[in-house]
Amino acid sequence: MSAIAAAYGLNVTPRDLALLCQKVENHVVGAPCGVMDQMASACGEANKLLAMVCQPAEVKELVMIPSHIRFWGLDSGIRHSVGGGDYGSVRVGTYMGRKMIKCAASDLVSVSSTSDAPAQSDDYKEKGRDVLKSEASMEYLCKLPPHRYEAAYSKDIPETITGDAFLEKYGDHDDMVTVIDPKRSYSVKAPTRHPIYENFRVETFKALLTAANTDEQLSALGELMYQCHYSYNACGLGSDGTDRLVNLVQEMQHRKTPENGGPNLYGAKITGGGSGGSVCVIGKNCLQSAEEIAEIQQRYKAATGYQPIVFDGSSPGAGKFGYLKIRRRLIITK
Repeated sequence: MSAIAAAYGLNVTPRDLALLCQKVENHVVGAPCGVMDQMASACGEANKLLAMVCQPAEVKELVMIPSHIRFWGLDSGIRHSVGGGDYGSVRVGTYMGRKMIKCAASDLVSVSSTSDAPAQSDDYKEKGRDVLKSEASMEYLCKLPPHRYEAAYSKDIPETITGDAFLEKYGDHDDMVTVIDPKRSYSVKAPTRHPIYENFRVETFKALLTAANTDEQLSALGELMYQCHYSYNACGLGSDGTDRLVNLVQEMQHRKTPENGGPNLYGAKITGGGSGGSVCVIGKNCLQSAEEIAEIQQRYKAATGYQPIVFDGSSPGAGKFGYLKIRRRLIITK
């Protein structure tokens, strides 16, 4: 997309570049993907993490990776696709859950408004109604704090629901790029819970990056990545290959050897839309970590026959990189 824009002399901002790429995937390819990968590719910078909100696509800031921390990508060899049924059905379940929460919040607002109110204004109840009103008009599940989800909605979100049962009760799930199959059963609870808790994990991860350089810092960062990985699995977006890679990282982390003064690798998680693709690993920025990554690579090959590609280092996104123009010289011969 960046090359096409340059070829036609178009000045497209990195954010708009990402949104155009998402439109191609949604409306041309037919993949109901979000915009996270495109934003990282377009707006990212070397040695920094991109803090963003997909509402719909806003960069908050670029977070410097501390020099004692290193990330690796390990390709599972399993083709990742957001155009498949798994990703689409999980997205449908997520939007179903959002609709259920909004309707439940609206019902609670109605109940609180029609209940017998005391003669004097109750400030506590008024504030409670304001919270419910904001939740009734909520556009993004990640806006809902985990404590509010657990306090007010979790118990009423079903594990699964059939398409026809949902459509009969709620009408529509309000997503422009997916369609509910009335005859299909959709997982709802896990896909609804994931963005609520994932947003909290991401904010915590960002805060921890600025903490002191300690093993406890790395352990906490790694634990957040593990939690994300297994939350994806609960949604149905895992795969045998990515699970194997994460398990190998865990083995390395907890392995005891005479010369081992502590772990070098601390966590791992599936990336992107899941269902295959690559695993991201966090560890100390040291030679021993790189050696353990190489060992994981070989052990995965021995078990599966596929040697994972290791993505190491960092580079700028399309916005910072710009483009290369190749000029072709015509050699005229007589």
